Amino acid sequence: MKRNFYIGIAIILSLSFILVGYGAWLNYSDEDQIARSMDSRRVELSAARVMKRDFLPIFRLDAVRFSSDNMTDAVALTDGRIVRWHVGKNTNVTKNQLLVTMSNENLPIRIQEVESSISRGEAMLAQTYSSYQRQTRLLARRATSQEKYEEAEAQYLAAQSALKQALAQKEQLLVQQDWLNVVSPLTGEVLIIYQQEGAYVQAGTPVALVGDFSSLHFSLNLSDMDIRHLTVGQQSMLTFPEHSRLTAKPYDTDYAASNDGLRQRIKATLANIEPPLDEPADIRRTVWDVDNRSGFLEPMLYGGVTMQALTPYKAITVPLAAMRNKAHNKVFVIDAEGVIHSRMVTAGANDGKYIEIFDGISEGEQVVVGSFEGLEDGMKVDAELMEGEQ
Repeated sequence: MKRNFYIGIAIILSLSFILVGYGAWLNYSDEDQIARSMDSRRVELSAARVMKRDFLPIFRLDAVRFSSDNMTDAVALTDGRIVRWHVGKNTNVTKNQLLVTMSNENLPIRIQEVESSISRGEAMLAQTYSSYQRQTRLLARRATSQEKYEEAEAQYLAAQSALKQALAQKEQLLVQQDWLNVVSPLTGEVLIIYQQEGAYVQAGTPVALVGDFSSLHFSLNLSDMDIRHLTVGQQSMLTFPEHSRLTAKPYDTDYAASNDGLRQRIKATLANIEPPLDEPADIRRTVWDVDNRSGFLEPMLYGGVTMQALTPYKAITVPLAAMRNKAHNKVFVIDAEGVIHSRMVTAGANDGKYIEIFDGISEGEQVVVGSFEGLEDGMKVDAELMEGEQ
């Protein structure tokens, strides 16, 4: 009886071991089949070729501060009270055009006093000159002393000096009288009127701000890679978002006729690069002159400005959609066997569709474009070149 029991136990154990082994074999077989299946599986995706294209880079500028060199105060050069403004705010004026007339009650009195001094000085000069001439003739005949001659000469020279001084005072007063007429320091537009009629101002007081905003400028710091294709004199086009502050005008300047509203495209010309391109530097400062004859801009800060070059150049590029991250420094490259490899690249500016590549991939290679979800380094793929990339 016991013998049969032990035989049954042995049979059960044997069957258990057989079942466990068979299960392990099945599991290994399934994993091997899955591995072979995964190895043979190919993901279908879109690809693009790394190639040279005509490239017009776009720079998206978070904030640009426009400024003007043609903006200055008209200043009162002497004390006086404003009696009349000849122009108003936003009036177009030319250089040296009369802006405001002032009065100074003391000036006419002082001018009259100095004119009286001039009259007395002229009479004294005539008298001392006659005496000096008489003493000169007497001295020549030895009919007077040297002392009397020198005294007459000294009186004559003193009268000359006194008259010169009075004439200089009058000239200075006439200049001050002329300064009562404040003129425009440049050709432009009256932007701000600081002082109103009836106000008394002292010498050196600004009475108005005059500016010419038809030409503005701004500066922009660019990396050496982004600037390597730029040259002084090259032009770019500025565009502004619809929500920009183009309609906000602190100086309330006028718009020019035939402007394009918020669709206005404004031309900028590269005026200077510092340091020059022939000197080593990672960052360079560029200065741009802006054609603002449309009257849309004023010296202030604008956000969301887009600047696109107008002169194309040949550049090695890939579609912007090939960039795997926001830093634009990773792509998937597809080798000849259809295997993808993660690659670090050095990229520059983009034009909204393509991005310039400086290092990391070579012309002729293929990169993955589009969705990268589920893609891993070493995965095999079936890549189809996008339209226009063949």
